[in-house]
Amino acid sequence: MKILYLLQVLIVFGFLSSMSKAQSISPDESLQRLKEGNKRFIEGKSARPRQDPATIRNLSKGQQPFAIIMGCSDSRVPSEIIFDQGLGDLFIVRTAGQVPAQASFGSIEFADRVLGAKLIVVLGHTSCGAVAAAVNVPEVPGHIVHLINEIKPAALNTKGKPGDHVTNAIYENVRLQVQKLRELEPVLAQDVKAGKIKIVGAIYHLEDGRVEFLP
Repeated sequence: MKILYLLQVLIVFGFLSSMSKAQSISPDESLQRLKEGNKRFIEGKSARPRQDPATIRNLSKGQQPFAIIMGCSDSRVPSEIIFDQGLGDLFIVRTAGQVPAQASFGSIEFADRVLGAKLIVVLGHTSCGAVAAAVNVPEVPGHIVHLINEIKPAALNTKGKPGDHVTNAIYENVRLQVQKLRELEPVLAQDVKAGKIKIVGAIYHLEDGRVEFLP
């Protein structure tokens, strides 16, 4: 009954056609594609691929993104542009401070299991206002507090350490979020252990457009 219900849900949302298509590109190949795209971007040689009318028509039949980007909502960090990718290449989940929530988890699991994306990148960026607020602002209004509370552990872990507190917290926030996704049961943790997917962290540098992938 559960399987039947899942199929019904997928039909309703128009995703059934995507299930029959599996991505053949490996996590490492996906990562290399992102690195090459960012290199083109920072060198001013962006190819802006797969943005033509034919691609638009073909993608109406289904999508096969090769990577999932869990990024910040910051308007200065558009993933398709900084990685020089085209329509249908990246599955994007964005919140301020790239803070994950239940809906984010479900979206990522869907892109993994149903759409076949093999790489997940948690993408933070320099001068992140959400992280700065978690470090410096005692109180924030409305629902913003939910974002800040998720980033507080990174702020606390880096308090008193050498260097700029906000910068250190930005890196720590990405590391903690990568760890959370790798341990997220049942889907992501299982797929990481089985070697089916790779989850990595990265920092986008607003100053020059460079994406720094973390060890």
